[in-house]
Amino acid sequence: MITKVIPEEKITAVLKLIKKSSKIVIVAHKRPDGDAIGSTLALCNFLIGQGKSATVILPDAIPSFHSGLPGAKDVVCFETQESEARALINESDLIFCLDFNFPSRIGALEAPITESRAKKVLIDHHLNHGEFTDVIISHPEISSTCELIFRLICRMGYFPDMSLETAQCICTGMLTDTGGLAFNSNSPEIYTIISELLKKGVDKDAIYRNAFNNYSESRMKLLGYVLYKKMRVLKEYHTAIITLTHDEMLRFNYQPGDTEGFVNQPLSIDHVFCSIFIKEEKDVIKLSFRSQGDMDVNIMTKELFGG
Repeated sequence: MITKVIPEEKITAVLKLIKKSSKIVIVAHKRPDGDAIGSTLALCNFLIGQGKSATVILPDAIPSFHSGLPGAKDVVCFETQESEARALINESDLIFCLDFNFPSRIGALEAPITESRAKKVLIDHHLNHGEFTDVIISHPEISSTCELIFRLICRMGYFPDMSLETAQCICTGMLTDTGGLAFNSNSPEIYTIISELLKKGVDKDAIYRNAFNNYSESRMKLLGYVLYKKMRVLKEYHTAIITLTHDEMLRFNYQPGDTEGFVNQPLSIDHVFCSIFIKEEKDVIKLSFRSQGDMDVNIMTKELFGG
């Protein structure tokens, strides 16, 4: 039994918007991870299956190890296809904003999306959110945005129509945002949902291998360098900190997505309950936090960074 987490009035509102719309755009945050990519592609595959014109637009490129997901080849990258992306946004009558809570997280896409007159729907699981959409589905207690997409599709009455391709994308996001069900995954309903995805024909083991065991040699060498040279363990605080500069990434032939999961590595050390990864990119310093046990980094990130 899967509980009805999303309020009924929001399910009804989203369903009405979908039925009234003819051109739909789906966007997610910069440097998209498995949940951002999985949720956008899952929703896009579902909408196309319902006869809608739907396109995923992402601020930058999909990492190579997620490029085989159904529909990934049709994603429009704003960084390299700006004119096409702007035209699609201008023509759209409905925009789904997935896996981000504030428009600043979509980088250069922020202005085109917020200025669009299209109706907008936010579906996200991060703490806090901005008020920039017409419908807000925000549930920080849920493990991933992909899980929310599954719940939305089911609650709208379309589970029987869910394709294998949609199920594969949902499973990808659920696995990556829980570290292969290693953290943030104590809810029995997560396993109920995974079970339903398996019934659709999903090969969970293959998805896991693709998400976690499909990296380049350069990425493995970068990980080794990070753990040996750049990790500092603060035993008194049960915390590990990793720093990585842009120049260091270039030395290891860095490709988008290569550092995904690095922040989780120190949590395998005995008595390390918090991991912080600080990465310098071309135009921003990115901080990632993970915790386990009784330590809750959500509180710290909410107080210091707004979520």
